Amino acid sequence: MRKINLALGIHNHQPVGNFDFVFEDAYQKAYLPFFEVHEKHADIKLAQHYSGILFEWIDRHHPEFTERLRQMVKRGSIEMMTGGYYEPILMTIPDEDKLGQIKKLTKYVKEKTGYDAIGAWLAERVWEPDLPEPVAKAGVKYTLIDDAHFKYTGLKEQDLYGYYLTEHNGHILNIFPISEKLRYTIPFRPIEETVDYLKSIATEKGDRLIVFADDGEKFGVWPHTYEQCYQNGWLESFFRMLEDNKEWIHIVSFREALEKLDPAGRVYLPTASYREMMEWALPSRAIHEYEAFEKWLKENKMNPDFKVFVRGGFWRNFLAKYPESNNMHKRMLRSSNRWRSLAQKKKSKRLDKALDFIYAGQCNCPYWHGIFGGLYLPHIRNAIYQQLIMADREMDAVEMSAAEKSAGWARSQVADFDGDGFDEVIVETERMNLFFAPRSGAQLFELDYKAINHNMLDTMTRREEGYHKKLVELARHQHGSGENDVASIHDMVTAKEEGLENYLNYDWYRRTSLVDHFFHDSVSLEDFARAKYREQGDFVDQSYKFLHAKKSGARLAVTFQRDGHVWIGSAFCPLQLTKTIAVAARADEFEVSYSIRNDHTQPVDLWFGTEFVFALLAGHAHDRYYAIEGVDLKEPHLDSIGCTDQAQQVSLVDEWLGINVSMTADVAGALWRFPIETISLSEAGFERVYQCSVVMPNWRFSLEPGEKWSNTIKQSLTLLK
Repeated sequence: MRKINLALGIHNHQPVGNFDFVFEDAYQKAYLPFFEVHEKHADIKLAQHYSGILFEWIDRHHPEFTERLRQMVKRGSIEMMTGGYYEPILMTIPDEDKLGQIKKLTKYVKEKTGYDAIGAWLAERVWEPDLPEPVAKAGVKYTLIDDAHFKYTGLKEQDLYGYYLTEHNGHILNIFPISEKLRYTIPFRPIEETVDYLKSIATEKGDRLIVFADDGEKFGVWPHTYEQCYQNGWLESFFRMLEDNKEWIHIVSFREALEKLDPAGRVYLPTASYREMMEWALPSRAIHEYEAFEKWLKENKMNPDFKVFVRGGFWRNFLAKYPESNNMHKRMLRSSNRWRSLAQKKKSKRLDKALDFIYAGQCNCPYWHGIFGGLYLPHIRNAIYQQLIMADREMDAVEMSAAEKSAGWARSQVADFDGDGFDEVIVETERMNLFFAPRSGAQLFELDYKAINHNMLDTMTRREEGYHKKLVELARHQHGSGENDVASIHDMVTAKEEGLENYLNYDWYRRTSLVDHFFHDSVSLEDFARAKYREQGDFVDQSYKFLHAKKSGARLAVTFQRDGHVWIGSAFCPLQLTKTIAVAARADEFEVSYSIRNDHTQPVDLWFGTEFVFALLAGHAHDRYYAIEGVDLKEPHLDSIGCTDQAQQVSLVDEWLGINVSMTADVAGALWRFPIETISLSEAGFERVYQCSVVMPNWRFSLEPGEKWSNTIKQSLTLLK
């Protein structure tokens, strides 16, 4: 009889910051029903991985599940796996944190199930060649990786019916190739297809091993899978099939495979993830070329032979593709490095709490984007900043001197925070963190308000995504035009609301605060909101000089300056713009003082505006709104668009966050407001997501040669009672 060994693994995860109802829905639709079916077929061995954040949630809300899980482990039906506790992309975090995260989950798994886990789930199957060393040091013996990773080295399908060894600096790790074929047949295809495939690779000797391992959410959470797996009985039938064919389909645990089967050899894998992830990591325009080449291979019937050599980028490219992702990543690294420096000098329970906050801030989900990945989801990004700011607060408490605890503190640092080769300026106080980019307009790109653990500038810039062309083609099809390939796009892609293609606006600079604009008379609010307007100056994203940081008592002020130009008619007129940002040690406010000097030989008429953004999580809710002194706004929601003439003060209120953000200017001017909304794609279709509100006070004035215009704007953050 021809026989085959089959190892099964399931990975379950929900991101830090996801809504509680999402956890509950996934539990009721996938985690619990899958377990209940497996419980009825307990002779089938299965590896289970739960990320720490999910395992904690289940144990807190459904402790009876943990006990049932423990009993299945005790029976030998379930082999538990470890991994990074908060599901980080391991190669993006320091080695010390890799070890800490894995050991934390291993300990938790042991405590809750009694199992000593020796296998680790690799988040998003993102692999880099030096991972074996820290992973092995954490006590891990094996991990699971897509078979495509192996094929990139030149191995063929027939070489992958087993497991391999790899190493780095002599630290050995066993790696199992996950079958792409089984990932696509289970649970989406008739069970007979899986049986036929297993028969085709079974041998008389019976020493081959094939691996299925994938997300638990595909068994109930993904579209239509709950009906397929449970209402239509697919999973029950699958387990019954395995039982009925146990004479030739030998279900083995991964631990047993290591004990009973010899490795197929040693291999060194290149950087890789699953195919779609590497495509998503490419720049948007490159994605179009990548898709076109894949299509050409398929049309020329070369796809099966050569597609393995067609690869996209690799995961780290997300940090270059999205400055917002890089900002979070470097923010996390800064906190992690600060923690290690403090931990060498002091021992404190506060530092223990800070480390766990940092670990939680390493959860991978908001650091990338494809069809999955939560970079475009404000509540998922916000959760990362929340954890990192809480870590800062704990470390602040440990680091403060007695004098600083009494009087407060404010400090500044000049360093290349984001790894772009240019210095940033960071101002930190007991109440706030402010991050400035002199190289890019001296913009304020992060504002952490520690009282509510919130980054007020946690937004997204509107940029072209590789899939946006599909939305345009979908809209063309719906409107009755277009002939080529639209039907297939229509079959695959849906939109959550009509007219989304009208919101495809792309910004030419990063959306931050203190962005300095000079406008042409023809510019309208609507044009500016769509980023389709004429900029007259060269200040927006150009280099400013960092002049100095001056401290006077409890007050710290940083000053930036640019000698730039503004087009007026055919003349390129020189202007000097100076802005000083001042903050007091224990103040929940800061001031921005502007000075604009005409260095031209002739008088100039100027229209100047400074752009602020406010990321307050919801644009259209009854408890999130604008308030302008002396003005009855007919549409006060944060996603409204409008202009108020001769305004000096505006407030943005978020009752859910419990904050009132107000801006007050010494000089009255026009006040523009509008939302930034992005169009992104998820497994549920195209959707419009509110990212932030833009508020831009602007003024028109004339300057004689050598004359200066000055204004001060105060931004206050007030907690609601």
